[in-house]
Amino acid sequence: MDECAVEHIVGTLSVYMRSMSLAMRTAAILALSSALTAAAGSEPARAAAKETGPRHAIAMHGAPKYPPNFAHFDYANPAAPKGGKVRLHAIGTFDSLNPYILKGVPASGLGNVFETLMVNSEDEPFSAYGLIAETIEFPQDRSWVAFTLRPEARWHDGTQITVDDVLFSFETLTTRGHPFYRAYYKDVAKAEAVGERKVKFTFSGAVNRELPLIIGQMAVISKAYFTANAFEKTTLEPPLGSGPYRVESLEPGRSITYRRVENYWAENLPVRRGLHNFDVIRIDYYRDPTVALEAFKSHEYDFRAENTAKVWATAYEGPNFDGGLIAKEEIRHSIPTGMQGFFFNTRRAKFKDRMVRQALAYAFDFEWTNKNLFNGAYTRTRSYFSNSDMASSGLPGPDEIALLEPFRDRLAPEVFVKTYEPPVTDGSGNARRNLRVALKLLREADWTIRDGKLTSPDGEPMEIEFLIVSPQFERIIAPMVRNLEKLGVTGRIRLVDTAQYQRRLDTFDFDVIVGTIGQSLSPGNEQRNFWTGNAADTEGSRNFAGINDRVVDALVEKLISASDRESLVAAARALDRVLLWGHYVIPHWHIRHFRVAYWDKFARPSITPKYSLGFDTWWVDPTKESDLERRKQRMAQLAEANVEAKADTSGSGDDQPAATQSGTGVWLALGAVVAVVLIGTGVIIRRRRSTAR
Repeated sequence: MDECAVEHIVGTLSVYMRSMSLAMRTAAILALSSALTAAAGSEPARAAAKETGPRHAIAMHGAPKYPPNFAHFDYANPAAPKGGKVRLHAIGTFDSLNPYILKGVPASGLGNVFETLMVNSEDEPFSAYGLIAETIEFPQDRSWVAFTLRPEARWHDGTQITVDDVLFSFETLTTRGHPFYRAYYKDVAKAEAVGERKVKFTFSGAVNRELPLIIGQMAVISKAYFTANAFEKTTLEPPLGSGPYRVESLEPGRSITYRRVENYWAENLPVRRGLHNFDVIRIDYYRDPTVALEAFKSHEYDFRAENTAKVWATAYEGPNFDGGLIAKEEIRHSIPTGMQGFFFNTRRAKFKDRMVRQALAYAFDFEWTNKNLFNGAYTRTRSYFSNSDMASSGLPGPDEIALLEPFRDRLAPEVFVKTYEPPVTDGSGNARRNLRVALKLLREADWTIRDGKLTSPDGEPMEIEFLIVSPQFERIIAPMVRNLEKLGVTGRIRLVDTAQYQRRLDTFDFDVIVGTIGQSLSPGNEQRNFWTGNAADTEGSRNFAGINDRVVDALVEKLISASDRESLVAAARALDRVLLWGHYVIPHWHIRHFRVAYWDKFARPSITPKYSLGFDTWWVDPTKESDLERRKQRMAQLAEANVEAKADTSGSGDDQPAATQSGTGVWLALGAVVAVVLIGTGVIIRRRRSTAR
């Protein structure tokens, strides 16, 4: 029986099985499996092991968009000129040029220094194309993957990137790198050289369609360089890389400058054509976002993405905006917006009870916040996979029920019978109704009010510290703290610097943070780092909430092992429901476009990628840059002239210019003459009247 016939049978039966009960569906699948095995003998096993041969690309599901020998990505302009300088900004500080370890705060922009085996396109859900790897090979069951390296791939010192470098990178990242890599690559059983330019990774465990792609995402670091230089230590020594940029200079904690590599080995590859067009990229660091914005308005840097709605609505104004020197734009995207919210640290005893977390969510008044602080710009987030087809909505469908049913006795009843909705207010700022609901839930959880303080069953008063790194969140949290006080909760806002914030996150030393978990259109192995029990105990993981639930672990594995898009979506929605009804997070908000402002010196392709801003496809337009400088000079001259004109009309006394003093003297003299004439005229009139009498 050929593969097309099998696919036709499976596809036809799947339509009918959607209406079956779980038991009937299971029986049908078993019967189908037996029939196919009898018809094909050992063919299924041989098909699973069948190699596909060398390919230029791989897609998570289906086929890649771009064929072999494609010229360039659709969203890149291959004729884009190279040159110019762009100045960007970052908030906080940095103390390391190694982005692959737990220690230190790495500088922004280091991703442009190191290359990966493959590179993702930004207009497909999840497809990867060869970069350091010339080709990729894998069997149909994706139980292993092999990469053949490009012979032209080079480090910045001109030496060739080798299989030894790839093997060293994998070993180093998974044993001495950030804990994230151990979780991300944990299903790799073996890495080995199988040719002069060919390396193979063999996988263990259940089917994991994503593993070949995530191995392709692995950054390759130099064995020679990191043998001579300690990998585990923070360093400000520019590392040896292979990417389009190298570190040119830096001021520790204040700025870093990258210069485009001349004769960059991958410049003419289809995946790089039309990208990385700036000769120089400088990133300046600011400690305060307000200062950073004012610096942008004064053209201390060129481009800015804005994340604060009120600032976007009210602060992006002035002569440089009115005069067209700065462009302000909203660019639509199709990126899943993920989850931003107040993350409870359930490692703390006071947040262990799901009902307590649910109750505290009623103290956050999103409707008032959105209206008064955000100018109504945001949509309330109701899913961990918002702005995608993976977001749960309504009641669970049959495919989700099939995944959730085995865990019914361990799940909140609401998962099966209710649609998740965060608490809602009327936006007036009076959340009394919501606070009454919160108190009811807290009483059901055996918390009581003693001497005006909300007290646990163990007699401990509820105190919550909100740990933040951005002062912009103080105005958002402060109203919630006031609502918490009405519940008897003592709330505090703790603003710390970037380094301290990162340390406390890495060691889970917080009560509540403003956390963000982004999502892709093809979530997979990274979900282990977000939600699983293993990550909950691993310092540096992104399981901020400390979730340690075997149901969540099982659903994450179901998502990772999904064999097609339909089963991936079902697993994501089932996981979404369990996380939402776990009340680990008080959801915030999201938007579906980028808010950007930039000095009018750039040009960009006519096509914007669906899943990225695509700033690395922009370029400096020399004509626009020259025109911008002329317009800046003209506006500066006009501003100076206006200042002088105001000074001419507002001064007095000795502070006035000589011409002004002279003019004043003339008017005073003329006034004296008029007065003398009027007085003389009055005298004559009186004399005539006297004579007449």
